Amino acid sequence: MANTEPPVSDGLDVRTIDPEQCDAVWPLSIEAGWNQNVADWRFMLGAGRGFGCTAPDGKWQASSLVLPLGQKLAWISMVLVTKDRRRGGVGTGLLKRCIEEVRSADAVAGLDATEQGRPIYLPLGFRDLYPIARCHFDGVEGAAVAPPAGITVRPITPADLPRLAIYDRPLTGMERPSILMHLALRQPGRAWLAEDVGSKIVGFVLGREGRVATSLGPVVADRETIAVALISRAAAAAPGPFIMDVPKAHQAVRSWLQEHGATSPRGYMRMTLGTAKGLDDPTHVFALAGPELG
Repeated sequence: MANTEPPVSDGLDVRTIDPEQCDAVWPLSIEAGWNQNVADWRFMLGAGRGFGCTAPDGKWQASSLVLPLGQKLAWISMVLVTKDRRRGGVGTGLLKRCIEEVRSADAVAGLDATEQGRPIYLPLGFRDLYPIARCHFDGVEGAAVAPPAGITVRPITPADLPRLAIYDRPLTGMERPSILMHLALRQPGRAWLAEDVGSKIVGFVLGREGRVATSLGPVVADRETIAVALISRAAAAAPGPFIMDVPKAHQAVRSWLQEHGATSPRGYMRMTLGTAKGLDDPTHVFALAGPELG
């Protein structure tokens, strides 16, 4: 995306956050207690566009991000403000700047709202799609769950990535080949593919290391039994702890995670400003890539 300086929004001195500034902006995640690491920031700022505000000494005090997921959808995330700049309209101003960016591209804005954020998004026109449970668990004991009859599970290879993006798009409503490639190559031990007897893709799982836990997702599959087999394989690849963002509609996945000690202290609401085809249907989405990646 073009890296020109954005206009002032709501009287704020809004600046573009460049990928080279990932180390400088990362402390915003740390203060908020979020799981992103420097690699996440570097990828997001390279694939999308970041906006923020700085103190007189140049230190970043606030951030926001727009990540394109195709020509008609863009994800808004990483709206973070340091404690000493909160309650001054900075976060709302940056959010509006992101909305301007999405609208200028004639796209629909999507985001995953916390309980605190949702009351801010509703008056701006965002609507609820479906609730999400954030699950925390330490690991999976015992052997990986066997896939259903006729289904095989194997590691993802670079040659699989074009087919993976084609499989993912109609089931998620997102065009995100660069995200899938980044995650598959970044953590190959967490990247697993399910195929039927005809070598047709019927599911996949990806993951990434985080600041405090490994994030498992996205998990996309034809059915829930395949999703559980994929999750168990990815979780067994190396020790946790883990976090997963699971649509609440998938009770079987959530119950299986709870059997392995998962807790869900908080959740999100998936929301959009406008209508994005297929995004409101989590039937085949068993875990998200994360609220920052869609």
